[in-house]
Amino acid sequence: MATQTSEDAIPGIDPFAIFEAWFADAKASEPNDPNAMALATATPGAAPSVRMVLLKGHGPDGFVFYTNFQSRKGGELAANPQVALLFHWKSLRRQVRVEGTINEVTPAEADAYFASRHPESRLGSAASDQSRPLPSREAYLERVEALRSQYPDGSVPRPAHWSGYRVTPHAIEFWQDREYRLHERRRFIRTDEGGWTSALLYP
Repeated sequence: MATQTSEDAIPGIDPFAIFEAWFADAKASEPNDPNAMALATATPGAAPSVRMVLLKGHGPDGFVFYTNFQSRKGGELAANPQVALLFHWKSLRRQVRVEGTINEVTPAEADAYFASRHPESRLGSAASDQSRPLPSREAYLERVEALRSQYPDGSVPRPAHWSGYRVTPHAIEFWQDREYRLHERRRFIRTDEGGWTSALLYP
C-alpha cells in the first residue's frame, strides 16, 4: 500500500499556527459549536472528571474558557491547576489535545466577555449555583425571573465568582484520521526557552 500524503498533512513548526488553521476549517465545516472542547480536571487525590466547555479565546498565550469558580470544576481547578483539553472535529476527522496549567484571566477580560453575552445568558449565569444541588428546575427559573425583575434590560453585573481561565499549554498534539487507521499524529512540547519541539508519534 502506498504511503499516504495529502495537502492537509500536519505541517509546520508552530502549533498555534496549525491550531488557527484547523480551527478555521472547523468553523467552516462543523454543524454545531466548533469551539466545543472537553476539559479534564483532577482533584488533589487524582480523581479525574471531564465535561464540555466552550473556547472563548486563543492565541500564543493559551486557550481561554469561562465558568463559575464555585462549581465542581472551579473547586478542582483551585486545588489542582493541571488540565487537559480535547477538541474533536468529527466532520474533519481531526483531534487536538492540549495539556497545561491554568491561570485566571484579568477582571477586565472577564467583564468584557460577560458583557458580550446574550442578556438571557448573563441572567442564567448570575442565578446559578453551578454544580450544587437544585430542589427543582422551577426554583432555578424563579431566581432567573427575580434577577430579570431587578435588571429588566438584562444588564446584570458579572458575579465575583464568575470569571475565566487561560490554559497555558506545555504540550499540544494534532491527530489526523487516515484510511485503514494509518493515522497521523504530531506532538509538540514546549521547551524551557519557550519554543517548541515536535515529533511524529505512532498512531
